Amino acid sequence: MLSYDKCSLCPRMCGVDRRTGEIGYCGGPAAAVVAKTMIHRWEEPALAGSGGSGAIFFGGCTLGCIYCQNHAISQNPVGREVSSDELRAMMEELIEQGAENIDLVTPTQYLPTIVPALSPKLPVPVVYNCGGYERVETLRALEGLVDIYLPDLKYTDAGAAQRLSGAMDYFQTASAAIEEMVRQTGKPRWEGDKLVSGTVIRHLILPGHIENSLRALDWIGEHFKPGEVIVSLMRQYTPTDATKNIPTLNRCITDEEYDAVLSWMYLNDLEGFVQEKSAADRQYIPDF
Repeated sequence: MLSYDKCSLCPRMCGVDRRTGEIGYCGGPAAAVVAKTMIHRWEEPALAGSGGSGAIFFGGCTLGCIYCQNHAISQNPVGREVSSDELRAMMEELIEQGAENIDLVTPTQYLPTIVPALSPKLPVPVVYNCGGYERVETLRALEGLVDIYLPDLKYTDAGAAQRLSGAMDYFQTASAAIEEMVRQTGKPRWEGDKLVSGTVIRHLILPGHIENSLRALDWIGEHFKPGEVIVSLMRQYTPTDATKNIPTLNRCITDEEYDAVLSWMYLNDLEGFVQEKSAADRQYIPDF
């Protein structure tokens, strides 16, 4: 299943043969494109720990979010093409630098290269950091290889999903994917303050889209028991050049918007991480 020919790795199922140079929605070739590796100290505290996450940023993406902070690499798969052996060496180098985990950022389109690099098992957890827009069939091929799933749950509204990310089917696809992720990892498992397995669902609050946020939290609260997942409520939305002329998206969220969503999170008996207002700052965007 995890193959670059007749590509069906993501929900778009382009069906192109990437081995012959055909390009699908993600823009990726038939080899993993690594845009950047770094010790990332700005992930959730339970992931970053004292040593930071060993982040590997891949070029290209299966979504087309117009507000993407990583647009320099997500809209165009820039970077270096690497083999599975080279990717494994990158992981091991990050671990030598003190990384608490290996954080695979937007990896789906390169799984045929990534999966062989994950064996034998690494001595630190593997984090699958994605937009939530995943095929359940693809995720099943990752069972036992991923310790921590870190998906977004961006939208419940199909119109917003299409308008902002080009994915009308986002909610039904992401919700099924998250349920599969939780099935694989089970309840969060900790070693002290460090998360070693489980599923952390991120939700980025978008200015002017508060109802979307409330419905996303409703879905999480209705589908998972207290403590079964961790929620990371993000207020870091920062306008980009692409959104400066789009009403509501040309500003950060207000305190009133954030407080409303945070209160709703607690009303749903959800636990997890929250962000300070200072998180909405371009300084936290990696330099690509």
